[in-house]
Amino acid sequence: MKDAAPGPHVSRAGITASVMLATTIYALDSTIANVALPHMQGSLNATRDQVSWTVTSFVAAMAIMTLPIGFLAQRFGRRRVFLSCICGFTISSMACGAAGSLPEMVVYRVLQGACGAAMVPLSQAILLDTYPPERHASAMSIWGVGVMVGPVLGPIIGGWLTDSYSWRWVFYINLPLGALAFLGITVFLGESPKKPARFDWFGFVAFAIAVGALQLFLDRGERNGWFESEETVVEASIAAAAFYVFIVHLATSENSLVSLKVFKDLNFTLCTTLMLVVGMVFLGSMVLLPLFLQQLRGMTVLDTGILLAPRGVGMMVTMIIAGRMSGRIDARILMSLGMSMAMISMWETSGFDMNVDDWSVTWTGLLQGGGLGFVFASSSALAFITLPGQLRLQATGLYSLFRNFGGSIGIAISVGMLEHFAVVNRGELGERLTAYSTWFHDPGASMPWLPSGVAGIAMLDLELARQGLMIAFLNNFQLMAVIGFIGLPLIALLRTPTSIRRA
Repeated sequence: MKDAAPGPHVSRAGITASVMLATTIYALDSTIANVALPHMQGSLNATRDQVSWTVTSFVAAMAIMTLPIGFLAQRFGRRRVFLSCICGFTISSMACGAAGSLPEMVVYRVLQGACGAAMVPLSQAILLDTYPPERHASAMSIWGVGVMVGPVLGPIIGGWLTDSYSWRWVFYINLPLGALAFLGITVFLGESPKKPARFDWFGFVAFAIAVGALQLFLDRGERNGWFESEETVVEASIAAAAFYVFIVHLATSENSLVSLKVFKDLNFTLCTTLMLVVGMVFLGSMVLLPLFLQQLRGMTVLDTGILLAPRGVGMMVTMIIAGRMSGRIDARILMSLGMSMAMISMWETSGFDMNVDDWSVTWTGLLQGGGLGFVFASSSALAFITLPGQLRLQATGLYSLFRNFGGSIGIAISVGMLEHFAVVNRGELGERLTAYSTWFHDPGASMPWLPSGVAGIAMLDLELARQGLMIAFLNNFQLMAVIGFIGLPLIALLRTPTSIRRA
């Protein structure tokens, strides 16, 4: 579907700038709150796993609402849907900043994620239609820069606002940005043709129930003892049944939200699967690292944001490089290089300790961001290269859905495993500590740490918990690295423009 022909005040540059600003708002909000999680945890009286719900609820809502984007854009027009989403996203951001409890915050984050779901796929589809096919790789690199502004500036801005004012300002900042994006879309973007269509309520409800039940299962599984809890068993059963009903409905209904034709395209199927894996690793680690730096290394929120920014810088640089190298080098080579860089960085991160220096955090983040930049840019170009134009909007929505869904799963798994590993490691460390341990008889040991009296035992128990949590973070980083390497074999099966022409 093509946008309406540009009027006298509409230009390709204006459209690009407007949709990039909207994309930047989404990307900024996806990362800006991560560095403030420890402060939100205290203010909202939440545990470490509970405060992660403010992230998983946001990502899960985006995944659910990504599905009907194609229908909404066809039925009401891209411009109207885009403007409505920007307005709703901005209002819900203000509500998040005013939230007084964890349940309120989760509800507002769900609304924020639901409204923001359309921003990325709509902006991606609009740019693909605005630029000719031979410039799609360049267009996706430009679009990717807008996406990457969030990882670069988000942690720094979030850290500065939290340290200088309050964590609530990481949400209030969306008001001026949202107003500018609304104005830009209003002025530059023409309306697309509307097409009457029926909404697939059955499919949408089945998918929403499936994702919601799965998210509850992952978020609360560790706290409830997984399948030892009746609640967890019910959530898993509902998720499995709803996913089954949804898939059967897609295969048999003539009016489903998603056309299975898009999955007949090998490149699209492989790239969306790869995005599922990358989303799990990238977003999972993005939640873990701020917690590690603030809770164990004792860094301020601003310093944490500054150390996380190089990841976004590396991603932005390599996405630009990938766009310029488009057509000159096999995109599969860039993707393989990128995945290897990102996973090597993750494995190096699993060797951190509480005294890790700033340079180690910086270069591993730069390496991981650089690798992911190659993956995102090349994957975005190859995923849609053989898809018919009429399926492109639906495909971009599904592409974002898989990335968001992977991120939601990755965050839930990483936080749940963090709690699990922390308890297990604490127990194992305690079992190895006896009255005959050489550490207790070290003349250089500080007396307050020796287990003599209630205070000494309490301090010793606190240190064991800290060390157990430290090892738990490292266990998680290793797990993320292993998951990431699963995506490498998928890249070899992709088809490039050259191989398509030869066929």
